[in-house]
Formats: sequence, structure tokens, C-alpha cells
Amino acid sequence: MSGLLDLINSPMGKQLVSGAASQTGQPENKTAEVLSMAMPLLMGAMKKNASTPGGAQGLMDALSSKHDGGILDDLGGLFGGGVDQNVMDDGAGILGHVLGSKQPQVENALSTKSGIDAGSISQILKIAAPILLGYLGKQTRQQNVSSPEGLNGLLGGLMGGNKTAAKQQSLVESFLDSDGDGSVIDDLAGMVLNGGGQKKSGLGGMLGGLFGK
Repeated sequence: MSGLLDLINSPMGKQLVSGAASQTGQPENKTAEVLSMAMPLLMGAMKKNASTPGGAQGLMDALSSKHDGGILDDLGGLFGGGVDQNVMDDGAGILGHVLGSKQPQVENALSTKSGIDAGSISQILKIAAPILLGYLGKQTRQQNVSSPEGLNGLLGGLMGGNKTAAKQQSLVESFLDSDGDGSVIDDLAGMVLNGGGQKKSGLGGMLGGLFGK
């Protein structure tokens, strides 16, 4: 199953990076850094929400209607003339639902880690959230996921399979449940960048190649 690393490493991921960078006026390497830290955090927060029957059903409903993956069909159009306000509003709604009162804490931690101002971080997250949900929607269709258990399994698989997903999940939850200082984000990014402890390929290699790091 393709995981989160493959998503960030794909042409779609690169399009997301360059689109979010041009929208916010931030350098692409910094934007990629923010997304590599934010994506597992958002995915983990969604998984946390989906651990209750109501939360899982709500996410299933969203994935089968508005967020069925259609947004991925024309990312060039999405980023062509600047991201549409409707998409940004949608992203803001998703973040409010998924992160709740922890949203400012998440944005501040990402800002501290990346050196990008919290306002730009907020913009990047608003762009990333509908795309991440669209990606999930597409995966649920391709894999015929139709139950909350199946959805949890899918989210776990995207986070790197059993052991890695469990470790990432406990990191995400400890961050969301605490007044985390952002060190959790380092650990999460490390796990994604290193593909759960394998050699540093994937995103790390992709960023190295793209931005000459």
C-alpha cells in the first residue's frame, strides 16, 4: 500500500509543494519541510478522530461525497491562478474539525521548527488539508473501504503499517493531548523522512535532489 511518504514524494506531492509555496511566497524547500512535518500530524489527528464511531462515520461521509478525490484531478488548475477561496475555507473547516483547539499550537510548533511565520503555516495547512482528504477519498474508493474499521486500517497503512503507525499515532496523540513544544514534530518528521527507520530515501532523498541539500 502506498504510504504518506509516497504521497509527498509523488508528482502530486511536488505540485502541492510548489503550489503552496507560490501561494504563500515562501521558498519551496521550506514549504516542503513544513508539509513533511504537517502531513503525518494531520493524518494522525484524522486517525484519532476516526477512533470513535461518530468520528469515523463523519469522515467516511466526507470521503464519499465532497472529498472523493476529485480535487486531485486538476491540481494544475487549482494552483494556476492562486488557490480558490472556497478551497481555503474548506481547508480551514477541516483543520478546525481535525485539530480543534490545538490548531494554534500546531501552527506555532511548525513555525518554530521551520522558521516560517505562523500565518504562512496556516495557509499551507489550509491548502494541504483538502488535498490530503481528497487523497484519502481516492484511496477508500480504490480499496473499497466502506466501514470505520476499514478506514482505520487504511489510515494506519498510510502511516507506515502496524508498528510504525502505532508509534506515529502515540506521538501525534501525545502532542495533541499536551502543550507540546514541537519536539514531537521532529520525531514524526524523522519517521516519515526515514521511512520508519529505513535508509534515508524517499522524501529526504527527494528534497535533497530537488533543493540541492
